Amino acid sequence: MKRFGPAVEVLQLETFELPPLAAGCLRVRVLAAPVNPADLNLLEGTYGVKPALPCVPGIEGCGEVLESRADGWRPGTRVLFLSRVGTWRSHLDVEPAVVLALPDGLDPLQAAMLKVNPLTAWLLLTAVRTPAKGSWVVQNAANSGVGRCVVQLARELGLRTLNLVRRPELAAELKALGADAVAGDDEAAAANLLDGTAGERPTLAFNAVGGDSALRLMDVLAPGGVHVTYGAMSRRSLKVPNSFLIFKDLTLRGLWVSRWLEAAPREEVKATYADLSRLVRSGGLVQAVDSTFPLAEARAACARAAEGGRAGKVLLTPAGSCA
Repeated sequence: MKRFGPAVEVLQLETFELPPLAAGCLRVRVLAAPVNPADLNLLEGTYGVKPALPCVPGIEGCGEVLESRADGWRPGTRVLFLSRVGTWRSHLDVEPAVVLALPDGLDPLQAAMLKVNPLTAWLLLTAVRTPAKGSWVVQNAANSGVGRCVVQLARELGLRTLNLVRRPELAAELKALGADAVAGDDEAAAANLLDGTAGERPTLAFNAVGGDSALRLMDVLAPGGVHVTYGAMSRRSLKVPNSFLIFKDLTLRGLWVSRWLEAAPREEVKATYADLSRLVRSGGLVQAVDSTFPLAEARAACARAAEGGRAGKVLLTPAGSCA
């Protein structure tokens, strides 16, 4: 892309010849790359950080090493891209520091979606506060990619989830993933969610929406609870009533996975993704796939990703079959 705007206007497919691989680098064939809301925001120029133009979109994905001029790396190794390298392409040359070797046997489509949503959910559940097993956490946008990961990872950690959704008909689907309670994101949300908790309130809340939905989470939280914002789907600011701060003593936090990846020690990053990869391989963490598109149909993939009512994530598969 050479300018910001709607995908149908700014995306263009270009061909290039691969140069000789530089010393210390890896040549990677991209197997799969998701189309995330953040990718669409980046295209439009509304993401929190604007890249220099021209650029290749794509904030996450997985690939396979084709050629190595770096010690300790061999062709055939599957890798996860940790940095924003622009994954909507067929090949790219990278330094080893920006990738992470993946374990054998990981489905490439699941691996391609590992960087953002599972890590966000994991950090929400473990990095801000460590709830006791059996306790409750509450979230909005429970049917989102992160929300579904929160449900599954909370189950693995022995926590129970209260979940707000805009479409109550999704309750059965979320409960099949392990959600303990699901309610519509409306004025009755607090009463409906707390109806089955025997008076126990959660101490952690995860907000991906903002606006009134974020306030509903604060209403549900226990005094002294922590409210973490990691998204703003409604594009409405938080206007927090004084009572939530004075009488409930709530703490408001933010989470941006990109910043954590930049600041965390390499060994901590490796250990975290090792845990998440283990859960993916065991079936304890599964992200739904709506559809896949070849790179030449990136505009159609973006259009599908922007539609409501999808059954999962949309991915680009530059390598064609990525089994």
